[in-house]
Amino acid sequence: MVTLPKNPRGGAAPVAAVIGGGPAGLMAAEMLARGGAQVDIYDSMPSFGRKFLMAGKGGLNLTHAEAQEAFLTRYGARRPNIEPMLSGFGPATLREWVGNLGVETFVGSSGRVFPTSLKAAPLLRAWLHRLREAGAKFHVRHRWLGWSDDGALRFAASQGEQSVRADVVVLALGGGSWARLGSDAAWVPLLEHRGVRVMPLQPANCGFDIGWSEHFRSRFAGQPLKSVVASFTDSAGNTHTRQGECIITDTGMEGGLVYALSAPLRDEIAAKGAAVIHLDLLPGREPRRVLEEIAHPRGAKSLSTHLQSRLGIKGVKAGLLREAVPKKDLADPVRLATALKALPLRLIAPRPIEEAISTAGGVALDALDGQLMIRSVPGVFCAGEMLDWEAPTGGYLLTACFASGHAAGAGALAWLERHIA
Repeated sequence: MVTLPKNPRGGAAPVAAVIGGGPAGLMAAEMLARGGAQVDIYDSMPSFGRKFLMAGKGGLNLTHAEAQEAFLTRYGARRPNIEPMLSGFGPATLREWVGNLGVETFVGSSGRVFPTSLKAAPLLRAWLHRLREAGAKFHVRHRWLGWSDDGALRFAASQGEQSVRADVVVLALGGGSWARLGSDAAWVPLLEHRGVRVMPLQPANCGFDIGWSEHFRSRFAGQPLKSVVASFTDSAGNTHTRQGECIITDTGMEGGLVYALSAPLRDEIAAKGAAVIHLDLLPGREPRRVLEEIAHPRGAKSLSTHLQSRLGIKGVKAGLLREAVPKKDLADPVRLATALKALPLRLIAPRPIEEAISTAGGVALDALDGQLMIRSVPGVFCAGEMLDWEAPTGGYLLTACFASGHAAGAGALAWLERHIA
């Protein structure tokens, strides 16, 4: 890691301003503080790491323990951009770093990595304490307003507008989801005003609208749909398949299974107006065996009772069959068996950004150099969700946020070393 030499300007350390107090910003701040810079961290909220804490509310999924190649595929078309960052701060390094904060981790049955307490708060407290000990200064309720004509940073603070000068700046302001926790995308016009190309923000890791009948919605909204496989073939002929569970909502579906496919589904809807996924309601059951069970004589039993007794189809799965399959097909064993193994559902729209877990789009990666500095604004670096990339939940989002903060902090240190005179 770069360590700054003594500053010839009276011996004072160069000043680094980090704007955004989430994982990417705090990691960049740590790199800069360890390198000898005077670090000031600014956040618009009353405290730091609010979205990070929310992410850990149901169990903080830090990263994933799967093989490297599988891990890297989670970043899709942005893999070439994200891979160099992960080579500097990947899943194993992240777990080691967390351990050095005094927080132990474990690998769950799904391969996800969690702190043993499952909570984000102990990790965040230890991290902020270490940053304070390194000399970092924290400034809450400071909303970034861009730059003044003379190049100073402008902030709206409780005591009025403030002007701040820094030798280097790291922006880690998040995407456009969870505005109430600080990620409100207010930075977009500020960067566009400086000529920085920003790709339109879109919902990622989001639910989708289907348009249920009132009967189905009233009976099943809020219920989990478990042990299914979803598959989707995009316009290019690529088939995307995931196994897991999701939740039926008032308007459609959400949850991990849907989030994992949200990027290609969203893109297909944008291009074609809709996307059709197929659900295997009986994963692990051979189609031939499913047909045999359906064709088994049922006597006086209703179809619902027959499907429940022979195949375990009941509740929301039975409701989905009646919602998505025409009556005449329900009466045809071959078509019914086909539907149980590949139930078609037509998705018509992603849910709005404000409901999404994360966002796609952001600062165009070709607007940045290899160290995440904005090419047209020297000395200003970007990290985290404000960059144009996306990943599914499961630790992939958070790992890349840490990694990009690490990369931006290292880049900012290297830039200071070259321009410190």
